[in-house]
Amino acid sequence: MRVAFLRPSLDGGRAHDAMEPLAFAALAAVSPEGTTHTLHDERLAPIPTRLNTDLAAITVETYTARRAYQIADSLRAQGVPVVMGGYHPTFLPDEAAQHADAVVLGDGEPVWPQVVADAAAGRLRPRYEADGFPDLATLRFDRSLFHGMDYQKVMPVQVGRGCRFACDFCSIHAFYGRSLRQRPPQAVADEIRRSGARHVLLVDDNLLVDREQAAALFEALIPIGITWGCQVTLDVTHDLELLDLMARSGCIAALVGFESLDDGNLGQMRKRFNTVGGPYAEAIGRFHDRGIMVYGSFVFGYDHDGPDCFERTVQFALDHRLFLVNFSALQPTPATRLYARLESEGRLLHDAWWTDPTYRYGDAAFQPARLSPDELTEGCRRARQQFFRPRSIWRRTWTRPHARSPRRLAIYLGANVMARRALKAKLGKPLGKREMGNGNGEMADSRLITVPA
Repeated sequence: MRVAFLRPSLDGGRAHDAMEPLAFAALAAVSPEGTTHTLHDERLAPIPTRLNTDLAAITVETYTARRAYQIADSLRAQGVPVVMGGYHPTFLPDEAAQHADAVVLGDGEPVWPQVVADAAAGRLRPRYEADGFPDLATLRFDRSLFHGMDYQKVMPVQVGRGCRFACDFCSIHAFYGRSLRQRPPQAVADEIRRSGARHVLLVDDNLLVDREQAAALFEALIPIGITWGCQVTLDVTHDLELLDLMARSGCIAALVGFESLDDGNLGQMRKRFNTVGGPYAEAIGRFHDRGIMVYGSFVFGYDHDGPDCFERTVQFALDHRLFLVNFSALQPTPATRLYARLESEGRLLHDAWWTDPTYRYGDAAFQPARLSPDELTEGCRRARQQFFRPRSIWRRTWTRPHARSPRRLAIYLGANVMARRALKAKLGKPLGKREMGNGNGEMADSRLITVPA
């Protein structure tokens, strides 16, 4: 049985920040004996027009849904069965089913062996869904799938799934609900040790699910001698002993969802816990004191944001010498509380922005309360431009976590240059791939435009 794993890009083009797609490695590890796998990642290279495979498996995010549907439609027209999975098909299975022979809802590992067996027998079912969430104690990844592929030189590692918070805008709680699962700390450390990787990204949406588990993981990482980054909530800075251990184990960067400087916005997004332990400045200082660079994430467009929110937030990020930032327009994604609220208030600008050919990456997709959609889009663009301009990068360089060693300085500068380049490549681009023209000076949709194998 031949299975082709397909990872679409936003617009059919390459991406500068592609990391190994762990979902496929997890599926490959549980495929029935005799299954052969190939991986086509459009972020690295075009997907061949024709695939010599018995089953095409496509992972679909909301931002890549339009491109995924183009690819799937073309493959099915050639007689190739297609199965889709991921967050977006789980939230909108009826939509995905219009472009797939089968849709997997939720975590894929429990049902994947049956999917492959059914495809081999020519009897794929329309939907597959596990009964509950799988225990992660036996989770494995077949990383041989990635050999010879030009991914970032940082190894993604998954510790657990789920988040203990339920923020208004976030898809994680919508997908996992109250389920919180983590792998045994020693199993994670053993995986890293066997890989020989020196730089690791722990890709959990919130690494701090359980204090004792986190401490055990940090202890297990110390002897390996790696450097690593993660995404974590600000409450880790309330526990100085744990924060010290985090730094000793090799953590050099943490992505933190500050989201907003306005307390009213934090309340609306159900994230007032951000400031329970004190001002943001104190939390950033605790990270910096331990040599941990801070990657700040901010969203604009909640109801308390007015025209001045962009400049204030950029100035905050510059004054506190953040390592990187993500300045985003608030994005209503399916199945979130945010989407339901904006839909009920009649504030959505598209029926489904993710498949709308007029939508551009970075555009506002709803009507803000105190800004126009254009003001929100332009304010985010301007904020990114100000933070990542060369003068700003240089100004932020001379902070202890960024310049504590030549190696750290190289990481800081390289990450900022890469972020600047990635934003330039994505912003303003339509989702899905388009032909250059249709002879009438107009853009024409394409189902699958790639180079032949």
